[in-house]
Amino acid sequence: MPTDFDILVIGAGQAGLSAGYHLQRIGLRRERDFLIVDHAPGPGGAWQFRWPSLTLDMVNRVHDLPGMSFAETLPPGSQTAPAAIAVPHYYELYEKRFDLRVRRQVSVTVVCDRAEDGSPAQRGPVLNAETDTAGTIRVRGLINCTGTWEHPFIPHYPGAETFAGRQLHTRQYRTAEEFAGKHVVVVGGGISAVQLLDEISQVTTTTWVTRTPPRFRETTFTEDAGRTAVALVEDRVRRGLPPGSVVSVTGLRLDDRLRAAKARGALERLPMFERIEPGGVRWADNSFQRAEVIVWATGFRSALDHLAPLRLRGPGGGITMTGRLATQVAADPRIHLIGYGPSASTVGANRAGRAAAAELTDQLGLR
Repeated sequence: MPTDFDILVIGAGQAGLSAGYHLQRIGLRRERDFLIVDHAPGPGGAWQFRWPSLTLDMVNRVHDLPGMSFAETLPPGSQTAPAAIAVPHYYELYEKRFDLRVRRQVSVTVVCDRAEDGSPAQRGPVLNAETDTAGTIRVRGLINCTGTWEHPFIPHYPGAETFAGRQLHTRQYRTAEEFAGKHVVVVGGGISAVQLLDEISQVTTTTWVTRTPPRFRETTFTEDAGRTAVALVEDRVRRGLPPGSVVSVTGLRLDDRLRAAKARGALERLPMFERIEPGGVRWADNSFQRAEVIVWATGFRSALDHLAPLRLRGPGGGITMTGRLATQVAADPRIHLIGYGPSASTVGANRAGRAAAAELTDQLGLR
């Protein structure tokens, strides 16, 4: 069956750019053998949408893309530069240096698999990626790098629809100043939750609630600790289980900012409330906290809805992964997922891009 390209790379964040770089190194030609598409208006992946106050000294390390260092794109003393500006600038320069020719704004809405006789029961040789602006792209293999930013998670609590104030997810957060004079309930125990809590608690009163008690650590996060965290997540996806939370393994680093927040009393955590009422939140013991704002810093889920017709998920909702770095879908080796499980970090995405490019080109007989 005819195809437009051998490989389609969906997403041009760290993972997609790494995959594109390594596909070129193998010998594939961009816009002839492979194509990179991205839904965003410009370079930068999800970084371009982060809140303005998130600076480089507050984020986990942005690892270098292959062949070009991040540091060489930064001016002196740039550690306090907004991540939403510095990282997209790096990605833009990277795309130009290696002439990756990312096609924007293209959203892949659904990927279908049809055998030559039209039967969905058999896996055919061609994947049809339907898009909103570029028609249907026919390919032999897929490297999916859509990450999680497009799929924010907000758990349901009774009464949420009755809340008279404002509810927002981390994805919608811009500045703390807009909450001045309002009591804010921050929900979540991850890195983003404590970063937002720190900022908001400096301009207004806050309440912090988490499902499980947070675990802080005084020491710097070591490479060994990182490998341990990644190994645990990798083990889960290789067994077909949904990826677990990395912060549950690594803990939260108690840096100077969080020490100051602790001194202000902002880190006095409460267990999750039982229900939401028009004027605030109520716990099981009937205690009540008035609130005008609820910030759901409750994380994200993998943005894989466009792959639903391929039926990759198992009964428990996970996808069984295989391959050297657990990027290959066991049920369909033509499909690699980067940003799912152990590759959901900038260093993980880098390594996974290389592994996926090598394994998929071998699978398709392209080298």
